[in-house]
Amino acid sequence: MTNSRKIKVAIAGLGTVGQGVWKHLRARRKELESSMRCQYSLERAAVRDLSKKRAIRISQKVLTDDAMSLANDPEIDVLCELMGGTDEALKVTKAALKNGKTVVSANKALLCDHGDALFRLAKENGAHIYFEASVAGGIPIIKALREGLVVNQFPQIYGILNGTCNYILTRMEREMQSFETILQDARRLGYVEADESLDLDGWDAAHKAVIIAYLAHGKWIPLKKMPVEGIREITLEDIQWAQRLGYKIKLLALILRDFKNDHLFASVQPALVPSDMILANVDGVFNAISVTGDIVGESVYIGRGAGQDATASAVISDVVDAVTAISHGIQPEEPVNRQDLKLARLEDVYRSFYIRLSVKDQPGVLAEVANILSKQDISIESVMQQPNGTSGSANLVLTTHVCSEAAMASAVAVLKRHRSLLKKPFLLRIADFAQRLG
Repeated sequence: MTNSRKIKVAIAGLGTVGQGVWKHLRARRKELESSMRCQYSLERAAVRDLSKKRAIRISQKVLTDDAMSLANDPEIDVLCELMGGTDEALKVTKAALKNGKTVVSANKALLCDHGDALFRLAKENGAHIYFEASVAGGIPIIKALREGLVVNQFPQIYGILNGTCNYILTRMEREMQSFETILQDARRLGYVEADESLDLDGWDAAHKAVIIAYLAHGKWIPLKKMPVEGIREITLEDIQWAQRLGYKIKLLALILRDFKNDHLFASVQPALVPSDMILANVDGVFNAISVTGDIVGESVYIGRGAGQDATASAVISDVVDAVTAISHGIQPEEPVNRQDLKLARLEDVYRSFYIRLSVKDQPGVLAEVANILSKQDISIESVMQQPNGTSGSANLVLTTHVCSEAAMASAVAVLKRHRSLLKKPFLLRIADFAQRLG
């Protein structure tokens, strides 16, 4: 051991993840201390309800219902903020940083909404924030970006960052059951957040994408500046059309950087992924992230994105780094701050698209649709048509060659008003190596 002082650790929030962290830090203490060449102790934990029964053994003497007391305790070196939410968690995190403590957080919403201010506060007070568990649970993507791939620039990062949506889409594809049917099972299994819009409308994945964009490029992207869509409108027909075309549908976070023009773009949207790509075959509750570095090329990281042990593992990784840094006097490197980096306009984002149209089944409709797209310089790659029996309507499914997001938005606006359309157009991006900033 190089430092005889024990580094004292406290946990604010003993929910599922917090209990996992406490359990494993206690059970593996000797092994961890040996590898770190320093010592730590679990001192205190804050809970909402002192009388609640928990799955782990923990003395009532170390429990408190005052999380702020941990942030203000001069004996505590490392505070794990595992409370969730962005109200009390923000107050506790700010207090801990003002007191010069190291904070370990798994709170993606907190970091997404307040990360820029919290990192400034940490710097002003000689404090540090570790946040591996805030993105993709058991996948060490933050360590990969900050350490393993540090010499690289990253023109493209994309991935599956929400296990709930991936679970639903996987089962819809395998069982040909509707979105609502699978959603009921996901609720029963506890896979869906209490606020379902976080999962189903893409916001959970968007929070994680914001954090990854900051790590890779040094800029916090406001959520209001990011296109975010969920999976509620995806039908079994879309999944079947995708299969015929050689794709699978996944909810993808995408981060693109144009280093020549110094532009950055991020989005979360359902997309068609070629069936022979690795991410297309990452199913169920698993997450996956593809990182393209200018030196290393593409590397792919796959693992569980949620759950007690996966998230606890990531939290403990940060605790170990924090304890080691404090004990050995190491100053963690902070990401380069590039708040001056410009966000790309939709005119600069180029993708291929899948368009599903419900139209009147009559002559000339396809030609009119093609003409509308042509006027926006959008070239059709493939067309499939399926009549709807005797209803007098038909489904048109088109895929396009690469065009700009702005051009497609203009075309969709015109299509919405077209007399032959029976429903609003449904749009999916196609995730392939052609997507770029230009």
